[in-house]
Amino acid sequence: MKMDKILVVEDDENLGAGLTKFLKDEGYNITHCTNLSDARKAYEEYSFDLSVLDWMLPDGQGIDFLNEIRKTSKSHPIIMLTARTDLIDKVIGLEAGANDYITKPFEPRELIARIRVQLRTKDSILEDNIEEKIVLGTLEIDDFQREISFDGKKVEFTKMEYDFLKLLAESPNRAFSREEILNKVWGYENYPSTRTVDTHVLQIRQKLTDELIETVRGVGYKLRFNNELS
Repeated sequence: MKMDKILVVEDDENLGAGLTKFLKDEGYNITHCTNLSDARKAYEEYSFDLSVLDWMLPDGQGIDFLNEIRKTSKSHPIIMLTARTDLIDKVIGLEAGANDYITKPFEPRELIARIRVQLRTKDSILEDNIEEKIVLGTLEIDDFQREISFDGKKVEFTKMEYDFLKLLAESPNRAFSREEILNKVWGYENYPSTRTVDTHVLQIRQKLTDELIETVRGVGYKLRFNNELS
């Protein structure tokens, strides 16, 4: 049985620890972060099924992170968890893309119920919109399961590696500039350095094969598909 992975972003360590234990006891796989910096790193590294996001954090506001997530994912369920009880705050949170909004203090059972509703809704949407696998020779990308296979073997990918390879695979033999890749995969028009693209290309080549992603001099990269990959 699949264990749903939940990202909990809560700076109150006691509350965060309590939530983590409670959710783990309910059968969920939990990653708990106490600030935005760690939350961003975790979200980039792993694929989560749902996020529980505090509004006020020591290094920023959770709603800013919500906006970042919505640039790359419209379907990722997000529940805002906050002490802000004003109606205008709830409206702002929901209009920014939160799927649900729960105020402190709260009963853990209520949060569990809301999580289950969001996960059921997500599963229902996915079942109604299952896309066929991307199959390019021995490379298979299953977007429903978010799994990658190469030469008949499953290969573990980080979230960004997966999204990067999927972008190239959707348009094989098309050259993408580094800036376009950053914008489409990371969601930023101006990323601090395009070297992050080169780093991810190296990581993908190491996991699959050097020949799969071709460097296009003066442009960027493309996924090369021909009979040699069949």
